[in-house]
Amino acid sequence: MKQHKRLLCPQRRRKLPSGFSWIDHRLVRDSHIEKCGPKALALYLFLVTVGDAEGLSYYGDEAIGRRLHLDGGDLAFARGELVEAGLIAWERPLYQVLDLDRFRAAEPAARRAPLSRSGAVQSLGDILRQAAGEGGIQ
Repeated sequence: MKQHKRLLCPQRRRKLPSGFSWIDHRLVRDSHIEKCGPKALALYLFLVTVGDAEGLSYYGDEAIGRRLHLDGGDLAFARGELVEAGLIAWERPLYQVLDLDRFRAAEPAARRAPLSRSGAVQSLGDILRQAAGEGGIQ
């Protein structure tokens, strides 16, 4: 027997706020969510929540870190995951949540420069030294 959906709490039915939208279901359907860890997804939720109608936010690292309980390195790494996944654009001090309708990777993942824990670009030599155990993870 097929079950029908029903509102559990009709008096609290969500309404679309003027100028903003809910989180796009394609985040899950198109597997974007699988490309990011929990800290990156917390940052994404924060940015979707505070962004304007065009997905823009000027929240600074300190304010975001304080609200999400992330230190500078964790925030930079989370931001790097979202940029790598094509979900946000970032140019200090501006964040932009990107439209999933027009999603396409800027370039193949194999050609993108890897990020360290601090969010800094790493050279191939640094990565190989870390893999060989010559240096700690940044």
